[in-house]
Amino acid sequence: MCRLALKTADIPFSPYEVLVGMEAMQEGYDGSGLGLLLRGVSFEDFKYKKEEQVILSGIAHSEAAFRRLHQHMEERGFEQEYDHQFKVNAALIEAKDRYQYIVRVYKKPQGMSEAELEDRLMQTRLFLRKNGEENGGDLTVFSFWSDVVMIKEVGWPLDIGDALGLNDGRIKARVVMAQGRQNTNYGINLYACHPFFIQGIATMTNGENTAFVPIKEWLLGKNIPGYMGYQSDSEVFAHILHYVTKKLNLPLACYKHVITPLKTEELNKHPQGEFLKGLRTACRRLIIDGPNAVIGTLPDESCLIVMDQKKMRPATVGGRPGAWAIASEMCGVEALIPDRDPSLDFQPMREHTVIIPPDRKELQIWSQFDQFTLSQAA
Repeated sequence: MCRLALKTADIPFSPYEVLVGMEAMQEGYDGSGLGLLLRGVSFEDFKYKKEEQVILSGIAHSEAAFRRLHQHMEERGFEQEYDHQFKVNAALIEAKDRYQYIVRVYKKPQGMSEAELEDRLMQTRLFLRKNGEENGGDLTVFSFWSDVVMIKEVGWPLDIGDALGLNDGRIKARVVMAQGRQNTNYGINLYACHPFFIQGIATMTNGENTAFVPIKEWLLGKNIPGYMGYQSDSEVFAHILHYVTKKLNLPLACYKHVITPLKTEELNKHPQGEFLKGLRTACRRLIIDGPNAVIGTLPDESCLIVMDQKKMRPATVGGRPGAWAIASEMCGVEALIPDRDPSLDFQPMREHTVIIPPDRKELQIWSQFDQFTLSQAA
């Protein structure tokens, strides 16, 4: 099983804190990969402005790739405003083709609607990824978005944190997602390392999605930009969350109804049973199968966790007003938020969606058996 940890707090903190917290669960990962996603980003030596700037994250594996990246961004009219320089200890990095770890801030393009900007950022990321693949994999791009940094590398999580100097306090965030193992059913590939990201939405998963192939084929058949890659069977969870909230414009509560719908006899008793039966029919190919605990975050810094119907993967949520954690094991929550009341920790069941809202005051626990408000959709 993989091990996952998320911390969200009002006061920005170092991602290294989450890596230290993951050591409590170290028997659950094998050094095959570390993935980090940071939201609510702040830099020690640069005043980042979410409303005005966007951040590109990735790795240039050669000097030529690094120069090509710079050229492509200039040609597309992106003006660089900051280049974060990690204090790299190369001796701690297993791979030897890491020319430059990229966290670059660009001025946000003007004169575009929000939808146009979101599409341009995604299309730019997809272009850079394809460009890297066409040049022997010499450029890897994880995200290009406002207020998001992604770091992925092969190795033991704490070693990677030390190798990139993440304990120096130069980069912090209000939300940090960390996953300590990539999909090892395939060859080692940084794109297979959780978390997965598309247009501000990110997920990571502990488990195995045995319905991966039909879900992947259905998503690919939609011909929606960004629904591609799939080096991991867990990447579809991010795309389904994107599809439900961004394409269907349904409230977050519907995500659970799509991936693990209730039985007909249960829907017959639900106050919105007829709508949910129709949703289940329309999205039948997106129903997951297998043991899964899915942790996600949204652009407004909301955090969530849902379980599969079998609930065969552990997960716990705990914290206090202003700081919360989600982890694969109770010891992970304890390591991340020790100054909480552990008696209030919550382990979601098969019907629950647990939300940590952006204000971080208290948990919201939704049940699939409860009524929800369709008018929440944007």
